[in-house]
Amino acid sequence: MAKCDQGYLCRVCGKEVDQMIDSELYLRFIIGEIDAELLHLSPECHLACNPTLSQFIDDERFSRDVQAPEGFRIADLDPRYVELRTSLVSRGYRRLWEIRKERHRFATIQAYPLETTRGENP
Repeated sequence: MAKCDQGYLCRVCGKEVDQMIDSELYLRFIIGEIDAELLHLSPECHLACNPTLSQFIDDERFSRDVQAPEGFRIADLDPRYVELRTSLVSRGYRRLWEIRKERHRFATIQAYPLETTRGENP
């Protein structure tokens, strides 16, 4: 397969991130942590390969069998931060599924981010 025919490769495992619902990069974009102009320049990663972020996903469609490094685990963090972060990341994860299911509602990439993050600096 030609390099241009490949999707983004995970910076951790090296395998292709072939679905948006598995994309750490698009989740970070949706929750306002990365700018649209930087998407093509930023390294990709499977959500499962980044437990520091994915531990905050509270959704039955995502396996919570992730183990963040010591010091970065939910149990090690401020409870209020965990609550806010879990809410944001989980909403972002659900948006990934919305985009997958209702592609017509998200005609442009500018429609992907959560309403509360649009226009805010990451």
